Amino acid sequence: MTAPQSAAPTTTSLLARLSGANLQQYVVYVGFLAIFLFFAVVLRDSGFLTQRNLINIILQTAPVTIMAIGLVFALSAGEIDLSIGSTVAVSALGGAMAMAAFPQAALLAGIGAGLGMGLLVGLVNGALVAYLRLPSFLVTLATMGLFAGVARSLTQLRSIPVTDPVFTGLFGSGNLFGIPSLVIWTIAAVAIGHFIFRQTKYGAHVLATGDNARAAMVTGIKVPRVRLSVFLISGAMAGLAGLLYSGRLQAAKYTLGETDLMTVIAAVIVGGTLLHGGKGSIIGALVGSLMMGMLNNGLILMGLSVSDQMIVRGLIILIAVAVSLRETSR
Repeated sequence: MTAPQSAAPTTTSLLARLSGANLQQYVVYVGFLAIFLFFAVVLRDSGFLTQRNLINIILQTAPVTIMAIGLVFALSAGEIDLSIGSTVAVSALGGAMAMAAFPQAALLAGIGAGLGMGLLVGLVNGALVAYLRLPSFLVTLATMGLFAGVARSLTQLRSIPVTDPVFTGLFGSGNLFGIPSLVIWTIAAVAIGHFIFRQTKYGAHVLATGDNARAAMVTGIKVPRVRLSVFLISGAMAGLAGLLYSGRLQAAKYTLGETDLMTVIAAVIVGGTLLHGGKGSIIGALVGSLMMGMLNNGLILMGLSVSDQMIVRGLIILIAVAVSLRETSR
């Protein structure tokens, strides 16, 4: 009879697997818990832990989460979309103007125009990057300014009221079985995005394109189509975020989304998506978005100024980028 094997090899192999594991995917969850506990202690007498405040954090971060989902697809494919804030504004304004022009079919007009504007921006960005081979950073930087100017000129800097009760209920102030519509949109977008990203061939093609575009072409992946598609997704998600903003605020204005870009990038990078492509996480982006919303809320309750909040967000982005680059260099 052979002697029983020692447990040492098993323990050693387990430690080896743990030491080689990618711990970056857990950073966002640890950070979320740490920030929550910090504010829970420091702001225990300031209403941070009240149900109303926590629900408000979720509602305020819904559009950011939607935009973050689109950016996960773009970054995972090795691209970046800096125009999402401008896309939010033109989509919200386009939807509001369409509802005002066609009051008898306000809901369909608003949805069609809002999402249509988002897809248009995505199509412009995607075509320039995928087929003219222009750098996505420069393309979307240019279209960010272009569509910001379009948003300003559409209504001469005036806001457009959104008064259709069906639209505002569906995209902002309504509830379904006691659940706010913004929460339902967030859950639906995260679930669909996660499924496509992790369970479909298309998601694998996105990751392969971001990891090594030349190798992806050799395997038969149509890289230009993938690049075009991720910009269409990013534009559509930004368009949906514009509808959520206008529905919740019951108005559309050129300033919608203009300060969200840094928050969205922070949420996505902190959530585990690599800047250079090849890896992304929809669930991580959700947690990262909630973490950024909680951070903003806590800093406001602490009495910090807007400039101080921007400094803190900037530091978080620097840390997230450092972690991302360290992961890429492995």
